[in-house]
Amino acid sequence: MLELWKILVLAVVQGFTEFLPISSSGHLVVLSSLMTPGDPSQLEISDLSVVLHMGTLLSIVVFFWRRIWALLAEDRRVIRLLIVGTIPAVVIGLTIELTCKHLLESPLLAGLMLPVTGLILLWADRASSGVGRYADLDDRQSLLIGLSQAFAILPGISRSGSTISAGLRLGLSPTDAATFSFLLAIPAIGGAGLLKGLEAAKDGLATPWPHLLAGGVTSFVIGLVALFWLIQWLQRGRLRLFAWWCIPLGIAVTIWQVWLLVQPASGL
Repeated sequence: MLELWKILVLAVVQGFTEFLPISSSGHLVVLSSLMTPGDPSQLEISDLSVVLHMGTLLSIVVFFWRRIWALLAEDRRVIRLLIVGTIPAVVIGLTIELTCKHLLESPLLAGLMLPVTGLILLWADRASSGVGRYADLDDRQSLLIGLSQAFAILPGISRSGSTISAGLRLGLSPTDAATFSFLLAIPAIGGAGLLKGLEAAKDGLATPWPHLLAGGVTSFVIGLVALFWLIQWLQRGRLRLFAWWCIPLGIAVTIWQVWLLVQPASGL
C-alpha cells in the first residue's frame, strides 16, 4: 500500500500533467518506475488511478461549465463533432488495451515518445495565429483532432499537446483549440475511468478511502490551476516552452532505461 505522501505526489503530478502538454501518462509511468525500481507493475494503484483521473475530469467540468452548458443550447452541433472525434480513441484505445497493454507501462517507450511530444509542440508553434471557432469545425477536422487524441494513448505523447496542436494547425484560435481539446477529453477520460473503475472493483480497494479522497481532491485543485496556466500561456503564444521540458526529459529517461537494459549484459 502506498504511503499518503506518495499518493499526494502522484496526485500533484496527475493534476499538472493531465492538462499541461507534457504527457501525464509518460510522467506517471516514469514516476512509478522510480517508486518501485525493477518492477513498476508492483505499484498497485489501479483504484488510485481512477480517482485521480476523476479528479482531473471534474476540473474540466468546473473550468468549462459554461461551454458544457452551451452544448445543450446554441452549440448542440458540437455534440456530433465530439462524437466523431471520440471514435478513434475508442477504436485504437480498446485495440491497444486488448493486444499490447504492457506497452502502456513502459518507461522506455515514454522516454522515446516525450521528445515526439516536444516536436509536435514546436510544429504547432509554427502555425500562424488562427481565429477559427471550434463550433465551425467540420467532421473531417474533428476526426483529425480525434486521431491525434488516439495517438496520445502511448505514454509520453501528451493528449492535450497533440489535440491542441492539431486544432491550432487547423486554424483554431488558441482558446478554442484548448476548449475543444478538453471538451473532447471528457468522454475519453470518463470512458477510461469507467473501464479502470470496473477493473478496480473486481480486485477490491488497494488504497484506503481517506487516502483516495485526499488524492482526488488534490488532483482536482491542481488540475484547475494547470488549466488556468495553460490557457494563459496559450494566449501568449508560449506553447513551445513546454517542448524544452519534454525533449531533454525524454532523452534523459531513454538513456536511463537503456542503461538499465544493458546492465545485466555487462555483468555477464
